[in-house]
Amino acid sequence: MMRGMGNMQGMMKQMQKLQKEMTANKEILDSQEFQGEAGNGLVKIMMTGDKKVTDVVIQPDVVDPDDIDMLQDLVLAATNDVLEKIDRETEKVMGKYTKGIPGL
Repeated sequence: MMRGMGNMQGMMKQMQKLQKEMTANKEILDSQEFQGEAGNGLVKIMMTGDKKVTDVVIQPDVVDPDDIDMLQDLVLAATNDVLEKIDRETEKVMGKYTKGIPGL
């Protein structure tokens, strides 16, 4: 019975170590800057890894009062581009912690 307790303690220590490592990686990821763009850089959206928009850059030559739809499409495409980049990086960094855990 005592042998099992030692094993359980070791597992708990391992879990705590993993938790600390996971939290540290998440903090690094959250503070990273990501950039999405559309129209060959005519519209750029910058976000942090925790999906907070930090900057929006729109080149003046894409601003056409007669074609607001195109500008809206470019902003939408740039936003989706940066979100996809964040999701990919999040999966790359955090995926190893959630593999094999049901519901994650």
